[in-house]
Amino acid sequence: MDNALIWDGNWAWSLPLVVFTVIFHAAGLGLISRAVTLMLVRAGGRLSRHVLFPLVMGASALLATLLHASEAGIWAWTYWSLGAVPDGRSALLFSLNAITAYGHTDLHLAAHWQLMGALEALNGLLLFGLTTAFLYGVIRRVWPLAGQASSSATS
Repeated sequence: MDNALIWDGNWAWSLPLVVFTVIFHAAGLGLISRAVTLMLVRAGGRLSRHVLFPLVMGASALLATLLHASEAGIWAWTYWSLGAVPDGRSALLFSLNAITAYGHTDLHLAAHWQLMGALEALNGLLLFGLTTAFLYGVIRRVWPLAGQASSSATS
């Protein structure tokens, strides 16, 4: 039971971060959705499916990646600010490994911060799930429109 006390409540910093990053992510995906709509309105009728679909999906994936990177940066800044890691580089590297559940670095948190790292991984799973659902929605929106553009180009 003594080992449970090692965590000392430091993991509690994770809870507002999880809530904040999910809200931040939802807002970011909303902005990306608006950008997709703008792209479809401006270029939808003029580009073939073979151009429009990869262009919209590529732009959506790039923006979603930047969104994930900024969220990892928020976690990294928190680790560094709390003194859980020695420097900003280590904080970002640890955070990217945790949030993606990749975990292949030599960086380790002290015992009383380790639950916070595990909760970041859980947060990453939630965020990647939201992104996957979002990108599927973009595919469902763009593919039929891209088909219309290519069929109207052949008419």
